[in-house]
Amino acid sequence: MKEDTRQLFAIIDKFSQVKIAVWGDIILDEYLFGHTSRISREAPVLILSYQKKEFSLGGAGNALLNLKALGATPVPIGVIGKDDSGRAVVRILKKHGVKTENLIVDPAYPTPLKTRILAGEENTKKQQILRIDREGAVPETTSLKTKIRRALERARKACDALLISDYHYRTVKEDIYQSILPGFKKSDKPVTLDSRFRLLSFKGATIATPNEPEVEDALKIRLDEDPAVINSAGKSLLGKLQTAALLITRGSKGMALFEKNRPPFFLPISGTTDIVDVTGAGDTVISVFTAALAGGATFKQAARLANYAGGIVVMKKGTATVSPLELKQAIIAEN
Repeated sequence: MKEDTRQLFAIIDKFSQVKIAVWGDIILDEYLFGHTSRISREAPVLILSYQKKEFSLGGAGNALLNLKALGATPVPIGVIGKDDSGRAVVRILKKHGVKTENLIVDPAYPTPLKTRILAGEENTKKQQILRIDREGAVPETTSLKTKIRRALERARKACDALLISDYHYRTVKEDIYQSILPGFKKSDKPVTLDSRFRLLSFKGATIATPNEPEVEDALKIRLDEDPAVINSAGKSLLGKLQTAALLITRGSKGMALFEKNRPPFFLPISGTTDIVDVTGAGDTVISVFTAALAGGATFKQAARLANYAGGIVVMKKGTATVSPLELKQAIIAEN
C-alpha cells in the first residue's frame, strides 16, 4: 500500500474517535410515491394512485446522518417545532443512534418540511413531478437565543469540531456566531461552514465549502470554465471570508481548494461523471471534511477525502450517506 493511501486510511480510522457538533437547520424530507394510469376528467392533470410514504432528513439533518455513517459521534444543535414533523425528526435521529438532548422545541416554529411527489407507471422508475415546501423562520426571541448559545458552549467543551449547516431558516444567527467563534478558535477546534444564502455573514470560520452558484451569489459574478476565473474568485472569496481555507465544489468539474499563501489545489471529480443525483451531496462533502479535520488531517487530505465521498454519494438516489469502507474502496480504485 502506498504511503499516501496509508495516511488517508489512518484518517478514516480516526472518524470513530471524533465528536462533532452540527449547528443548523434540520429539514424533514417527505417522499410520496404513486403510479399514474389516467388523466382526471375534472382538470387536465394526472391522477396519482398513492402507494407509500417515506421520510429522510435534509439540511443539517443529512449532515448528522452522514457523520453517523462515517463512525463519528454527531451532536445536533438546532430547533424543531412542536409538530408531527418535529417528532418525525427526533424518531429518525434516535433510530440512527443520534442523541437529541440539544434539540430545542419551539411551538412557534414550524419544522421545515419538503414534500416531494414521485410518480410513474406501475413497475417503472418514479420521477419527481411536484415539490411542496412548508417552512418558516426560527424566532428571534431572547430565550431561544440563550438556549442555542448554551448548547454551543457545551459543545465547545465536549466536541472536537463545529459544523455549521445554514439553509436560511435562521437557526444559525449572526450574533450568536460572532459570540461563540472566539471560544472555538481559542480551543483550536475547527469550525466548518456551509451557508446557502448568507455566506459572507459568517466570517472567520476555519473553512467554508460553497458550490459554484453560492460563490457567484456571494461575489455577484459569473463563473466560467476558465481556471483563471475560478482562481481569482477563490482568492477573492477567501479574503472576504477571512477563513484559513476555502473549498469550492464544482459538480462534474470536481473541487478547488484555496489556502492562504498557497497555490490553488484542483481536484478532478472522483469516479464517473455520469451523476445520478446531487441531492445532499454538499452535506456529505462538509461532513467528511469536518471529520477529517477533527481527526488531524491537513486541508489537502480532508479535501481529497471529501472529493472521494462526493463522487460516491452522487451515484446514489436522494439524500444518502457514505461509509468508511466505501471511502477506502474508492481510494484503492483510483490508486
